[in-house]
Amino acid sequence: MKNKSTYKLTEGAILLAIFTVLLLMTLYIPGLGLVVNFFLALPFMMFSAKHDWKSASVFTIAALILSLIVGTFLAIPIALTYGVTGVVIGLMIGKGKSRLAIFVAGSLVFLANTIIQYAIAVALFNMNMIEEFLVTFKESINTSVGMLENMGQTVDESVVEQFESTVTLMETLMPSMFVMASFMIVFLIQLLCFPVLRRFGVKVQQWMPFREMSLPKSLLWYYLLSLIASMFVQPEVGSYWHWAITNLLFVLQFLMLVQGFTFIAYYSHPKGYSKAILVVSIILAVLIPFILYIVRILGIIDLGFDLRKRMGEKK
Repeated sequence: MKNKSTYKLTEGAILLAIFTVLLLMTLYIPGLGLVVNFFLALPFMMFSAKHDWKSASVFTIAALILSLIVGTFLAIPIALTYGVTGVVIGLMIGKGKSRLAIFVAGSLVFLANTIIQYAIAVALFNMNMIEEFLVTFKESINTSVGMLENMGQTVDESVVEQFESTVTLMETLMPSMFVMASFMIVFLIQLLCFPVLRRFGVKVQQWMPFREMSLPKSLLWYYLLSLIASMFVQPEVGSYWHWAITNLLFVLQFLMLVQGFTFIAYYSHPKGYSKAILVVSIILAVLIPFILYIVRILGIIDLGFDLRKRMGEKK
């Protein structure tokens, strides 16, 4: 028992030292810090995957204290976000949960941390970075228009209106951006950290093949209802319902797109097509909106009419 406690303390101390080094690199080395920050959750994953939640909580508190010592108050939100996310992921790894469950749980925890910290920054410190960014963006548009007018060039009003509409849309879709950014960051964290965990003997469940992934059919109904609501309700821009419908539709459209890509992968696999087909289709969808719509429609049809099942019956 004593040896076990000693091992836990030693392991915790080593991992805390590693976390401190990673945090210092994140805070004080520009460029490299952008990459290193994705590894901040690694010590928390490694520790919590082997120990219970009480020990992981103590480890997290110690990491927060170290963050305050070696950094500033700005280091605490970073340590808290990546620390809690890493602990949740590590605990779920220790319980043998599936990769999908780990990914969703980690993303939701990261999202919750981000939202709470953003709300605290706005309420207590009057720091609204999103609003400041949007104001700066609007000012840059006005400055550019003013410079063109001073140079004697005519500014197309439709272009200015398009930029202003973009700013309004960005402001409306900010909740969706929070969600998608959280899921993307956690995906990158897992992509980079899980191979390291395996190297140190931590057993991590494998992802199911991308081609076998499929969304719940209920999401299709949510998508259709949101689409109908956006077409017939048409709430006033800036209202709560406009905000809710726009964000819900945006997220669901993205999920239908993912479903479409999984079907392309599913269809390509038995045909023996190269995996480059999927990569090329993703690139084309990003570059060409028409391809994007086709892939999304493909995802809707696959989800609604069980294309995969029908293909299997024909074999």
